[in-house]
Amino acid sequence: MAGTACAASDKGGRLTRIPAARAKRLAVLDILAGRFEPGRVYPERNVNAILREYNEDVAALRRYLIDEEFLERREGFYWRAGGTFEV
Repeated sequence: MAGTACAASDKGGRLTRIPAARAKRLAVLDILAGRFEPGRVYPERNVNAILREYNEDVAALRRYLIDEEFLERREGFYWRAGGTFEV
């Protein structure tokens, strides 16, 4: 993945697997959350398209992003709720 030396990614930046260790997974999720613009609402199909660039298991990535409070969801729409913000 761009911006990190992630042993779970290939040379193209795609995740080959979702890290099992929570600390490593949080680092990956923070990078993924950075793909979502603060204040913008995304329909699920757009979230899936963004996440599919990194790994085919978009359902797992969405679930982790929600569970770890990087994204919030209501009625099929998602928005960024956390993660590192550039100032």
